[in-house]
Amino acid sequence: MTTSRQAPAVLGTPVPVRALRLLFAALTFAALSWIVAQGLDSSSFSLSNYFSYFTVLSNVLTVLVLTVGGVADPQGERWQLFRGGVTLYMVITGIIYAVLLAGIDVGVADPWTNNVVHRIMPVVILIDWIVVPSRRKISEAQSLIWLAFPFAYGIYTLIRGPIVDWYPYPFLDSKGILRDTSEPREGIPCQLLSTAVSPPKRTPRTRHRLSWSRPMPAVGTH
Repeated sequence: MTTSRQAPAVLGTPVPVRALRLLFAALTFAALSWIVAQGLDSSSFSLSNYFSYFTVLSNVLTVLVLTVGGVADPQGERWQLFRGGVTLYMVITGIIYAVLLAGIDVGVADPWTNNVVHRIMPVVILIDWIVVPSRRKISEAQSLIWLAFPFAYGIYTLIRGPIVDWYPYPFLDSKGILRDTSEPREGIPCQLLSTAVSPPKRTPRTRHRLSWSRPMPAVGTH
């Protein structure tokens, strides 16, 4: 007599957690949509520039991760690897904002949107990863793929910047990057980005400035 051995079932994420994922996905989507709706009232608003901010792209990916995680709750290795990468990008967003912009007026007309994309969601998605970690081990070699997005983003920004004469972050502007800064902490974004796209020794300190010049200064990862 032969007996079939069944693989153990993979337990799914608890329903309350999945419901919270959908709730926060809706909140993030509402914040991103509200920023666009408000921006369309200004003639200087550019949708392409809006989607050229690291914060915006990371939050869009967060909406995707939380929505899929809430509805389908996939447990595959590839999905968990993708989910871990998005978590990392949002943590970077939150850290840079906290280090550089806490207590500074960044000119956001609606503080709730700024709080959602910069403060709330980085914490939420990190907690989600801690509470419901990947059940499949992610090796260090596999996690290196997480650097692909920051690398591609840096290349895209450096190529697009001179073409449209606009950069989402001053430390990426080749015309302003040679200016030194009197505040050491303002060189942190460039140092973090250089981890993925260039050797740290080539990362000068740059002066971080906030400007409404063409078109969305307040929603990017600073």
